[in-house]
Amino acid sequence: MKFFDNLPAMDLMRSEKMTFVQLIIPFESAHRAISYLGELGLLQFRDLNDDKSPFQRTFVNQVKRCGEMSRKLRFFKDQINKAGLLPTTRPTLQPNIDLEELEIQLSEHESELIEMNTNGEKLRQAYNELLEFKMVLQKAGGFLVSAQSHTVAQDRELEETVYLNNHHIERTSLLEQEMQPGPSNQAGLRFISGIICKSKILRFERMLFRATRGNMFFNQAPAEEYVTDPVLAEKVEKTVFVVFFSGEQARTKILKICDAFGANCYPVPEDITTQRQITREVLSRLSELEATLDAGIHHRNKALTSILSHLKKWTVMVRKEKAVYDTLNMLNFDVTKKCLVGEGWCPIFAKHQIQEVLRRATIDSNSQVGIIFHIMDAVESPPTYFKTNKFTHAFQEIVDAYGVARYQEANPSVYTVITYPFLFAVMFGDWGHGICLLLGALILIARERRLGSQKLGSFMELAVGGRYVVLLMALFSIYCGLIYNEFFSVPFRMFGETAYKCRDPSCSDARTTGLIKYRDTYPFGVDPSWRGSRSELPFLNSLKMKMSILFGVAQMNLGILLSYFNARFFRSSLDIRYQFVPQMIFFNSLFGYLALLIVIKWCTGSQADLYHVMIYMFLSPTDDLGDNQLLWAQRPLQILLLLLAVIAVPWMLFPKPLILRKIHLERFQGRTYGLLGTSEMDLDVEPDSARQRHEEFNFSEVLVHQMIHAIEFVLGAVSNTASYLRLWALSLAHSELSTVFYEKVLLLAWGFDNILIRLAGLAVFAFATAFILLMMETLSAFLHALRLHWVEFMNKFYYADGYKFRPFSFSSLADEDD
Repeated sequence: MKFFDNLPAMDLMRSEKMTFVQLIIPFESAHRAISYLGELGLLQFRDLNDDKSPFQRTFVNQVKRCGEMSRKLRFFKDQINKAGLLPTTRPTLQPNIDLEELEIQLSEHESELIEMNTNGEKLRQAYNELLEFKMVLQKAGGFLVSAQSHTVAQDRELEETVYLNNHHIERTSLLEQEMQPGPSNQAGLRFISGIICKSKILRFERMLFRATRGNMFFNQAPAEEYVTDPVLAEKVEKTVFVVFFSGEQARTKILKICDAFGANCYPVPEDITTQRQITREVLSRLSELEATLDAGIHHRNKALTSILSHLKKWTVMVRKEKAVYDTLNMLNFDVTKKCLVGEGWCPIFAKHQIQEVLRRATIDSNSQVGIIFHIMDAVESPPTYFKTNKFTHAFQEIVDAYGVARYQEANPSVYTVITYPFLFAVMFGDWGHGICLLLGALILIARERRLGSQKLGSFMELAVGGRYVVLLMALFSIYCGLIYNEFFSVPFRMFGETAYKCRDPSCSDARTTGLIKYRDTYPFGVDPSWRGSRSELPFLNSLKMKMSILFGVAQMNLGILLSYFNARFFRSSLDIRYQFVPQMIFFNSLFGYLALLIVIKWCTGSQADLYHVMIYMFLSPTDDLGDNQLLWAQRPLQILLLLLAVIAVPWMLFPKPLILRKIHLERFQGRTYGLLGTSEMDLDVEPDSARQRHEEFNFSEVLVHQMIHAIEFVLGAVSNTASYLRLWALSLAHSELSTVFYEKVLLLAWGFDNILIRLAGLAVFAFATAFILLMMETLSAFLHALRLHWVEFMNKFYYADGYKFRPFSFSSLADEDD
């Protein structure tokens, strides 16, 4: 025990020591003090008004103002995005302004933009109407052709001369002839011309036919120009139509149908001269409107560019102000003393920084009364805060995804930094694939600043955030690949000559004849002669399966050992005596013994069957081991270990609940006494944990909880050890997949004397390597390593029932959207 006491403290093992503080802030310096604390970002406020609705809080009006300004800024951002403007790279002078001036500026800019948008929409609507009228005038005359063959030649020549100026041929109008005395004029033939979206034309024509019972004549022609939809801001293809009909009742029906389908009807004069005059007027007004629209867009873009140069600063300022007032709403307002009272958590190392910030806020606000910073005692557990950097942040996030550590609990991420990429590499061991992962990780690290400032997709954002995890995974994969001697499943003799040769000196095919050892063992990793030999699969199966068990036993022992350090840190001797000790005895009596047998078998080269040893250790512990004996006095040792494992189970079950019950009864009967708690804390002693609340003791509940924990450990010891065999399974699967793609794709294609087949085989091999081995297999090994840490390792000591330290900080508002 003294050895552990003399060990240096591990700062990263435990979360930062926290203290509960109270702030009494004069009203005149409250805003500045909270702003300075937001810049520091080391104090987490507790909401003292959680029983009040947001509309009952003190600074609700200020929050509403900030929300309204945020709405205006989002409006500006939408308008800038619609205009397609890009932010300028040149720095602009941005004078400091207060919130009231900013609010006035935003209101003025919003009113100006709304007015410009309204005028622009009116001009665009007028422009669209004139554009549609022009197209109707150009196309409708083609439908009003004369069916009579006795038209005067002079009239036809005149009409052709008039309409050739408009680049299309017009013939004598039926309406024009209907104006002449004749029987057709008395028939009352009429028409309605207009324009409609092309997507509605078929349904529109069908509806007209049904409404008039077929008593109409419908003509259509596609418009030559697109019309901009003012609502969707998209160009829409339209069709010009002319409906001929007879009767006032049919006219009313047709107009209602046109209105229902959103068709715009325009009157086309019957006189050709009038048509030509109106067309000239429409074209003149269109040119004027185009110039007006261009000038309006230029003026609007100029105003948006001016806003864009200040938009980022304004957005940050409003977000900070809103965050400050939201925090002020968490404080109690003392009307009589005109001060605000706040409570919260802060790390002990940050006390002096917070006091300095509060002192500076008092001076800058010209307050006559200073801010009181008072340390208090608290009942609830403090938040958990681990200081991380860009390297350890991703590993801490992997652990926090399972659950946040209890306050001052041992942090698994300290060991996860090494064990996680190593277990991944055991399943992904190939130094060729590891080099590919390494190149990808180095690219992400080299471009981390550029990628960090961009908005990325979910997958790419995950890869950038875990770039250092990928880096270590790649390095360990290269290391394990060198041990497995696999480079895209191809072995290399990098560390010397092989130790094996053909059994028959005349043989040339080691795949069928077998191998014999003739020199010293290969110095590093797997001997390359095993690859492709008849004994390759049995040898690698045995090696990787036993190796997986050794890794599993070692990591789970580490987890149990960390439970001892947790119990020692929290001074819980019951957990050490009646939980840690029996767990170590039970686990190592069975699976620690199995790991010992594996090592002895490797060292001695014995042919003992370990399956038989472990099974008959339970079924027939007194039988003679025969050829399976690896140790002297192995049979009595196995009987002793079995008895220890059996004794450890009730040792875990019953003593702890009974002792807790005895302690509770003695306290209840007054046989033990302690110092009375006071409301004031000893300021000479740093508060490093919250005071425990004595809850009502329920013996049955404690006993059931202990039974569940003990049974879970006993059953989990078997299932968790078996779960580590996934290291063997995935490693073998990765190796075999690499071999299949290399031999059945690349070598098979390379056997043909055809450049196209070889290129096709190389492309298939590259595709399979990239998408199956480097993506799917990487993701599979990543998830399996995650499960081994979450379930098999961390459940031995990690409670994960804490909550994160979330200080009030302006830096956390940088990427948030309102």
